Amino acid sequence: MPVLRIGTRGSKLALVQSQWVAGQLEALIPDLEVRLEIVDSKPVLKSDNPRLGDGIFVKEIQIALLDGKIDAGVHSLKDLPTAPVEGLVVAAIPPRADAREALVGSTLDSLQLGAKVGTSSPRRTAQLRHLRPDLEIVPLNGNLPTRIARVAAGEYSAAMLAAAGLQRLGIEADDLIPISLALPAPGQGALAVEVRSDAPLVAELVSQLHDLTTAAAVEAERAVLSKLGGGCLLPVSAYGRVEDGILTLEARVISSDGGVAIKHTVHAAPADRVAMAAEVAQKLQEQGAREMLGLDA
Repeated sequence: MPVLRIGTRGSKLALVQSQWVAGQLEALIPDLEVRLEIVDSKPVLKSDNPRLGDGIFVKEIQIALLDGKIDAGVHSLKDLPTAPVEGLVVAAIPPRADAREALVGSTLDSLQLGAKVGTSSPRRTAQLRHLRPDLEIVPLNGNLPTRIARVAAGEYSAAMLAAAGLQRLGIEADDLIPISLALPAPGQGALAVEVRSDAPLVAELVSQLHDLTTAAAVEAERAVLSKLGGGCLLPVSAYGRVEDGILTLEARVISSDGGVAIKHTVHAAPADRVAMAAEVAQKLQEQGAREMLGLDA
């Protein structure tokens, strides 16, 4: 294959992530030329293609893949729906970046009573209300640089963002929140490289970036979501880590007002990750997770 066409969204973060994947592949395969193709998302957001799920940030890439306009697509794994798309397969999950949540504009402890903190994530909103019930949590949309600019302009005291995105753009966080206080979204900090299932040569090339330890952890996290019956937008936190050959998987659901938090943690071999996720989801359901998430409404 003389040229590998990688599809990417046009945002600064998406480009940085795709450029990293391209650079890694070219370093591993010296004869390979990787070309980035920016995929226009505007018409795709209106698509009702039944083969695609609810991942509004990945649909345009998936359609371009299915149409043969690109050979591979790079996604933030947390944005990728848990339900597979017919004709597509994730060929590589590279080593994970920092999975923690971060604040820009202030540290969590130094925020004044009633300070305005921006996020449009229901999961982060619930976490912040649980950690600091006094804060005013208000919507904050836009790409990462836009959100940071609004904090810098004084519209918000702080914003809660993914540490990995900040680090990939070379932006220093004001506070990195420990995993013990704020679990990330399933797959946060990891990338996924998706290809067509009928392109085994492309899959073989891309698979050289695959990291088994990262894959075991994030597959367990995402399986919790799937077994709870929700998509990638469900406000569920989960984090897996492999240490000394043991996978620890923890998941947490917090009520929208931050007042109630339920969690469950399991430890087992990485090969048992699907069964682990099933146990975690079951234990969360027994504590009322589906009702808290509005899945039984």
